[in-house]
Amino acid sequence: MEKGDTLVEASGLGRSFGDRRVLSDVSLALRSGEVTGFVGANGAGKSTAIRLMLGLTRGEGSTLYLGHRLHDWGAPGTVVGAVLGGVAGHPKHRVRAHLRMAAAGSAASDERVDELLETVGLTRAATLFLGQLSLGMAQRVAIAQALLGDPPALILDEPANGLDPHSIRWLRDFLRAQAAQGRAVLVSSHLLGEMEQLADHAVVLSRGRVAASGRMDQLLARAATLRVVTVETPDLPKLARLVEAAGASLTPTGKESAHVTGIDRKQIGAMALEGGVPLYWLHEESPSLEDYYLGIAEEEFRIS
Repeated sequence: MEKGDTLVEASGLGRSFGDRRVLSDVSLALRSGEVTGFVGANGAGKSTAIRLMLGLTRGEGSTLYLGHRLHDWGAPGTVVGAVLGGVAGHPKHRVRAHLRMAAAGSAASDERVDELLETVGLTRAATLFLGQLSLGMAQRVAIAQALLGDPPALILDEPANGLDPHSIRWLRDFLRAQAAQGRAVLVSSHLLGEMEQLADHAVVLSRGRVAASGRMDQLLARAATLRVVTVETPDLPKLARLVEAAGASLTPTGKESAHVTGIDRKQIGAMALEGGVPLYWLHEESPSLEDYYLGIAEEEFRIS
């Protein structure tokens, strides 16, 4: 299996609840050695899409794992591991006992349990009750459980919810390490800034539809078109004419201040110098994936 090989392919996912359409024609591919970010606001349809991919709810479309439907595999846990929030276990069960019980159901050994406890950094916490765990520790147990069958694909739905910064950093480093080992990792999140640091690819979901998808660097390059430059000048009308002649847009925010979109600060500085327009202030705000997403969501809201 080579890096970049498609391990999971979802096509045409759709779901309605009565007359309400919550997901429409969502398609995505998970590739070996890469982290795919599934991003969008709460309610965008991420969890519904993941549950459809895992066969946990009915709907439209199909998902293939290594070229086959999940229920065609005799041991699905050896094909995909999933973390859908929390640990599904009795609070009075100890961590090691809980994982050994889960391992027995997936034909994994007790040695595999101990190996994973070390991998997720919970060896010393193995005798704690599940009910004693912090949110971050419980998330690690859930990840260990998902990896019992050593699956090539790992799917996590909003794994950073409620975690402290230390736990989020651990999660990011851990998932990057899993991808480096050749796994295909899907992480859904509404924390768009976090995805910029984690994902190789991103699928942007807005109101149940794929609004954009591609490599993270490509999406961030598209986001750059949303850059906003703040300017101050005593000759705002003349600068506005220069900006508009360059095909950009200037929006006054005060008597001598404005926001410019469509060109960067270097271009504005050069045109102001050539046009004899003095500048008191010139500042460019770097756009983020969140800016891009909000721009997409706003556009969809206008046309819906």
